[in-house]
Amino acid sequence: MTADQTFDVLNLAAMAAWVLLALSPWLPRVTTTVTGKVVPAFFAAVYVVLVAANLGASEGSFSSLAGVASLFSERWILLAGWTHYLAFDLLVGNWEMRDGMTRGIPYALVLPCLVLTFLFGPAGWLLYAIIRRLRSSGASLNDPVT
Repeated sequence: MTADQTFDVLNLAAMAAWVLLALSPWLPRVTTTVTGKVVPAFFAAVYVVLVAANLGASEGSFSSLAGVASLFSERWILLAGWTHYLAFDLLVGNWEMRDGMTRGIPYALVLPCLVLTFLFGPAGWLLYAIIRRLRSSGASLNDPVT
């Protein structure tokens, strides 16, 4: 399988997991298992294999931005980096959904966070953290931020 084909398979798995995560209110046990354990474990295993098989194929390093650019010039290492994002963003999204359900945060507020986490990782988590803070402090989303 080529790096491009592997990328396509991983993205398809990620998309399916995120759709399932969005269905969490109706399938909580399935979602917790699949999106919180099975799919991230699959991504982690793929990541470990990719890194172990290809780390010596690049002259790059993590010690400078130029070194990281050089490291990720190797397509299989770039794919490993992408797989890292897929795994951790899904884990964060899973946490957001479970935490939101536990805290009684309305699904309508959590869903945009999930979409943003899927597309832009930390930005989605930040939005969720703001909503979570506002909800726990008793503030309304309509209150001015001070």
